[in-house]
Amino acid sequence: MEIWVNNDQEIVEFTEEHEELIRRVAERALELAGAGLGSNVSVSVTLVDDETITDLNRDHRGLASPTDVLSFSQLEGEDMGDLPEGEPMPLGDIVISLERCVSQAAEYGHSFERELGFLTAHGMLHLMGWDHQTPEDEARMMAKTEEILAGLGLSR
Repeated sequence: MEIWVNNDQEIVEFTEEHEELIRRVAERALELAGAGLGSNVSVSVTLVDDETITDLNRDHRGLASPTDVLSFSQLEGEDMGDLPEGEPMPLGDIVISLERCVSQAAEYGHSFERELGFLTAHGMLHLMGWDHQTPEDEARMMAKTEEILAGLGLSR
């Protein structure tokens, strides 16, 4: 699995340990929820501030407010055509607001690392087709997110 992590914000400190956490969570999510996808896939994770994620949320969802995580799946919509042999299949892009990550960690009473792991797992599940439009789907997605995090020592 190829994972590109881009820190495009300067407000919240982001360390190599945080980048490694994102990689471990993404790999675990693929392992537990990516049935049929294999491991030759790629994902990009971009870390932004509230202003940037507000712009993206407005442009793509019509909501002029910040959110914690956005996912843009490559598995939906347009056909990607044939990839060159050996090239990883792009799953899509995850965008996380680190400002939201800090505030939500404080609000929920857990660590920044747990929240970053949660948002990464949540974004990965969306890239793999999971959703939370119904209460049943939301419960299923939350349970899978917690399973991913528990396996990495990030349970509540």
